[in-house]
Amino acid sequence: MAESVQSVGRALDLIERLSDADAEVGLTELARRAGLQPPTAHRLLQTLVARGWVVQNPATSRYRLSHRLLAVAGGIEAQTARVRAAARPHLERLRDLSGESTNLVVLDGLSVVYLDQAPSLRPMRMFTAIGARVPAYASAAGKAMLAFASPGAIVALNRVSLEPLTEHTLTDHAALKRELRRARTRGYAFDNEEYELGVACAAAPILDLDGTAFAALSVSAPATRWRTLDRATLGRQLAEHGREISSELGYVDGVADGTAGSRVGGGPPAARASR
Repeated sequence: MAESVQSVGRALDLIERLSDADAEVGLTELARRAGLQPPTAHRLLQTLVARGWVVQNPATSRYRLSHRLLAVAGGIEAQTARVRAAARPHLERLRDLSGESTNLVVLDGLSVVYLDQAPSLRPMRMFTAIGARVPAYASAAGKAMLAFASPGAIVALNRVSLEPLTEHTLTDHAALKRELRRARTRGYAFDNEEYELGVACAAAPILDLDGTAFAALSVSAPATRWRTLDRATLGRQLAEHGREISSELGYVDGVADGTAGSRVGGGPPAARASR
């Protein structure tokens, strides 16, 4: 089993190194980049060629990725197209209301992945590359989704170490659970420079048909401007837009478990919502 898992990991290393390359790569160079011995790389590459993931140029014997990966990427693109289309006007509206950059993210394991962004129109603004991954426990969007996640996701979260990314990162599981309970009660979450110093965020979930969160809307701002924002109002605005997108995508408020209506957006007074 250990050897089987190691082989899969090494094959993925080769695919990633080919993805990084601007042109076809020879065996020796590819093995070096992947940290493998050439005979090992050759065996793995022959399997990847046979399965259609990698192409070997018969004239040069060099390797490149096949177009099969584009089909996989296209499938993922199709899966996210609906939520991106539904969320786009809300991103722009929230950007105009707050004056700050707004983001659409999805939960992938215990990470959040950025799908779309409406950048702030201010000269100094927050920018995150589409496709970027951030640990869920250290981001507002991640906490907003974990607060409404499946029990399996919480079990997985309990098993990982919460590494400090800044001096503000929550590294204690008990403290994080309290934060998730607060987010679940009020319908939105905050990130107070927990992933990156100088950057703060607020976020609210987008719910699937069963009432679990699969995506989130967030607003990111420089910490200097964050302190001047009405965070309770911003949180409620995010929760409202999250509810609207959830409904557009098929979620019926309160149907999944009889409590969803009180969870999302039905939070406490504004004074309790601010940090």
